[in-house]
Amino acid sequence: MASVEVNQDELMRLLRSVSRKDRQAFQQLYSQVAARMFGLCVKLANHRELAEEAMQESFIQIWHHAGEYHRDRGAPLAWMMTIARYRTLDLMRARKVRKTAGDEHLDQVEDKRGGPLDDSLRTSGSAQLTGCLEELSDVQRDSILLAYYRGFTHDELSETFNSPVGTVKSWIRRGLMALKRCLER
Repeated sequence: MASVEVNQDELMRLLRSVSRKDRQAFQQLYSQVAARMFGLCVKLANHRELAEEAMQESFIQIWHHAGEYHRDRGAPLAWMMTIARYRTLDLMRARKVRKTAGDEHLDQVEDKRGGPLDDSLRTSGSAQLTGCLEELSDVQRDSILLAYYRGFTHDELSETFNSPVGTVKSWIRRGLMALKRCLER
């Protein structure tokens, strides 16, 4: 799947228009970012219906809060993707959607198809982040990814890894510090 570049200046212009309740601008904004946002929601939730609900709620939030976006908070797409991420995680927590039977074998399943999130990450310079993640220990990388991309709490990670909560917190803290050092190189 070829990646479609997103013009951040155009998204900013559309967000300003959406903040004035311009429905046509909202439609244009939706058509430009919906595929990427949905890809993120599906990847996080691993459940299509929940992802659809998260995406709908994300766009409602964008409609109501577009005027709160400021350039110093990052690129417009990153701001909207963050909204989608948090809405998805909130819904997952609310519904207690967590690891299900059979998830322990997912690391053995190979899927070479790239989804919208993969394309988005590739174009946003995530190669460096991916390389830095690979430098972490397995438990650091897994605990960070489960916490930030699947929404696991420290208690859930503790249960998953059969390790004390303090140990899990240390893995995450040390892993994030290592990521920061790596990304600053």
